[in-house]
Amino acid sequence: MAMSMAIATDCGSSRWSMASLKSALPRLTSTASSIKLPCRRRAPPPVKSPQLVRSFTALSPVNPLHSLGFSGLTSFEQNFTIIDNGGRFYAMRHGRRVPKLNRPPDQRRALLRGLTTQLLKYGRIKTTRARASAVRKYVDKMITLAKDGSLHKRRQALGFIYEKQIVHALFAEVPERYGERNGGYTRIIRTLPRRGDNAPMAYIELV
Repeated sequence: MAMSMAIATDCGSSRWSMASLKSALPRLTSTASSIKLPCRRRAPPPVKSPQLVRSFTALSPVNPLHSLGFSGLTSFEQNFTIIDNGGRFYAMRHGRRVPKLNRPPDQRRALLRGLTTQLLKYGRIKTTRARASAVRKYVDKMITLAKDGSLHKRRQALGFIYEKQIVHALFAEVPERYGERNGGYTRIIRTLPRRGDNAPMAYIELV
C-alpha cells in the first residue's frame, strides 16, 4: 500500500527521488537474507583402480604384456591370439611398395599385360628401366605357369596375355627350354638414355 502511494505521489511530481523509492520498497528481514538458491554441484569423478595394460589383436583382449613382470608367461608370442580360420595376420607392409609407373591401377595393369605379351612374342623389347623391372616378375610368372602345363594354369595365362597363340606356343616350348632352370628367365641390359627426356632405358630379354 505504501509502495502504491509512493508511486502515485512520484508520478505527479516532475522528478524521481531515490528516498521515496527506497521507502516504498519492503525491508529485508532475517528470514529473507537466509534464503539460499539451490545450486547444482558436479559429483567428483569416481576414482578408477589401476588396471593391467593389455595387448589386443583385432578386438579380442589377450594376456597381459610380458614386460609387466608376470612369471606365468614364457614368451611374448602368448600376447597374441591365434585365429584358426584359414587366414593369417601380419605386421605392416613395409618394403612392399608397388611401382606406380605414373598410371592408375587399371592402366598400369594394362601396360604390364601389353609389355608381357610383347616380350613373350618377340623375346626382346626396349623400354624404360622402371617398366622393365616391373614387368619382369609377370613374365617369370607366365613361364612358371607354362612349366606346370595344367589346364587351370593355361586358363590363368589366357586371362593375362592378350594373344592366345602366344599362350599355346609358350606352353608348348617352355618345358623343353626352361625345364632345368628354376627362376631367372629374363635379363635386363641397360642402354643409353632416351633422346628427348633423358629417361633411363634398358633392354629386357628372355634368357
